[in-house]
Amino acid sequence: MNAVRRIFPPRPLSAALVVSSFVGLLYVIEAIDTALGGALDDDGVIPRDFSQWDNILWYPLLHAGWAHLTGNAVPLLLLGFLACSGGLKQFFQVTVVIWLTGGLGVWLFGAYASHIGASVLIFGYLTFLLVRALFARSAAQIAVAVVVFALYGAALWGVLPGQPGVSWEGHLFGALGGVLAAWGVARDSRAEVAP
Repeated sequence: MNAVRRIFPPRPLSAALVVSSFVGLLYVIEAIDTALGGALDDDGVIPRDFSQWDNILWYPLLHAGWAHLTGNAVPLLLLGFLACSGGLKQFFQVTVVIWLTGGLGVWLFGAYASHIGASVLIFGYLTFLLVRALFARSAAQIAVAVVVFALYGAALWGVLPGQPGVSWEGHLFGALGGVLAAWGVARDSRAEVAP
């Protein structure tokens, strides 16, 4: 089956292992953060602070407590697994695009605070799955996108300001990263089929 039209990972056990290991890592990091009294929470993306720009590299790994992490875990597992449908190499590329687009967007335009959390990846994977289905013109992917939208579509309101203490900028730029990644995957697949 064409990798662009695939709806499930070609190696589902490997995909499940990679995504669940990443979520497991988030729990280990939160345990360390808890032992340190939440000291890591200040190591998120601090907009326009040149001394902290490198926090872009790890901000999705940090969470503001167990409830924050637990709220992100299930959607991250499901959407991350579905985002592996193009294979693990593509999944890692998509993740890097979302991670960096989200981080740079927050660093450039975010409110001055420490922005943390894997929700940047959740919003990125969500929009990646929705937009990739449209680019691929695959009925199966569109069906998956409809189910994903039914489950998590209301979360897209999170890209708008309004809830204190929530990095809507991280959600917005993560979502934009997902759109960018879907465009890149579609562009690459068109280049592969061109004579």
